[in-house]
Amino acid sequence: MLHLMQLSEVVLSGASLPGAIRLVRAANVAALDPEAAMFTAMLTEWEQQQRSRLLTKKTITDRLSLVCRFAEFTGTSYPWDRTPEDVEAYFATRLSRGELVWSTVRGQQGDLEMFCAFMTGSRYGWAAACSDEFGRFPVQVCHDWNTAAHVAEYEGRPGRRALTFDELQTFFDAADDRVEETRRKRRKGVLAAWRDAIPLKQVYAYGTRRRETAMLDLADLRRNPRAPQYGRVGGWVGAVEVWYGKASRGSPPKRRTVSTVPEIEWIVPLIEKWAAEVRPGFSPGRHPAW
Repeated sequence: MLHLMQLSEVVLSGASLPGAIRLVRAANVAALDPEAAMFTAMLTEWEQQQRSRLLTKKTITDRLSLVCRFAEFTGTSYPWDRTPEDVEAYFATRLSRGELVWSTVRGQQGDLEMFCAFMTGSRYGWAAACSDEFGRFPVQVCHDWNTAAHVAEYEGRPGRRALTFDELQTFFDAADDRVEETRRKRRKGVLAAWRDAIPLKQVYAYGTRRRETAMLDLADLRRNPRAPQYGRVGGWVGAVEVWYGKASRGSPPKRRTVSTVPEIEWIVPLIEKWAAEVRPGFSPGRHPAW
C-alpha cells in the first residue's frame, strides 16, 4: 500500500510528465548564469514534450529554431521579460523584408503561442520556478490582436497559379527532349534524364508529393478490378498505393489509394516502359523501389 501511495504522489506531482521542470532542474545546484540555464532547460524540456506527442524531428527542429531566432531578435531578454510588443516588432520586421508569406506568419505565430502556453501552464512548473528565482514569470505574448487569423482556405501567393495544359505539355516535352539530346550527343546521363522525365509525369498523373513518390515500390502498383484494361508490370497499374502520405498532429503517415482513370491512362505505357527498360539500367537487384 505504501508503494502505491508513493507512486500516486509522483504521478500527481508531474515529476514524470515530459516537459516538467523537475526533470532538468536540480534544486540543490546553482547555475553560473541562472537566466541562460533556465531558458536552455525550457527548450530542452519543450523538445522532450513534443517528442512525447510523436511529432516529427523536422517539426520540432523548426519550432526550436523559431524560438531561438525570436530570442536573438529580442536581444538579452528572456521569456519572463517579453511582452506582446516583442512579437509585433519581430513579425513586422520580417514582413518588411519580404522574408515571410501569410501562411508562414500564421504558422510561426502559432508555434510561439504554443511555446508560451508550455511555459505558463501549471502542469510543468516553469512559471513558478521563474517567479521564485527571478521575481518575474513568463506570460502569453501572442493573442488575438497581434496574431494572424486563419480566415481564408487558400493562403498561397496569388501569382503562383497552376500550369495550363500548353505549359504542362511544354514542360514534359522539354524533359523528353533532354533524354533524346543526351542520347544523340552520346553523353553520359541518358538513364538519369529518363529517370527524371517519367516520374515527373507520374507525379502529375497521380498527384503524389515528393516523399510519397520517393517511397513508392513496384509492389505499390496495384490492380483495379474496375479497370482490368490497365496492364501488369510486376504489379498492376490500375492504382497506386501511397503508404507515406503526409501525416498530421503526430499521427503515422496517411495511406491512400489513387486509381488510374481514363483521363490519365497515357501514364500506363510510360510506367511499363520505366519498369521494363529504364529501371533495370540502374541495376536495382532485389531492391523494391520502383
